[in-house]
Amino acid sequence: MKAQALHGHLDALLLAVLEQGELHGYAVIEALRARSDGRLDLPTGTIYPALRRLERAGHVASSWSTVNGRERRTYRLTDSGRAALTGERTGWREFSATVGRFLDQSGPPSAPA
Repeated sequence: MKAQALHGHLDALLLAVLEQGELHGYAVIEALRARSDGRLDLPTGTIYPALRRLERAGHVASSWSTVNGRERRTYRLTDSGRAALTGERTGWREFSATVGRFLDQSGPPSAPA
């Protein structure tokens, strides 16, 4: 799945991944890949700018650490990020229910008389 297909949903996915706990950038990419059964294989050029954007918005905080002699940045969800994720989930349920009325194969909704 390409990053373009996620337009408007990437931030919510990142917040949901970080809800499980702190992760460094590459681990975020791996978590997206794992939770999507490999369907989301997004490049670092998509993920890191989105993480920085979420950090500027106050939804994510980060810190630097050294592991095996390598510097890496670890990201964690803030209280603001948890609230934003709750809003994203509500919006997603409404959106998917509405679109599902058109795209689900269970039959078209009845037309107004």
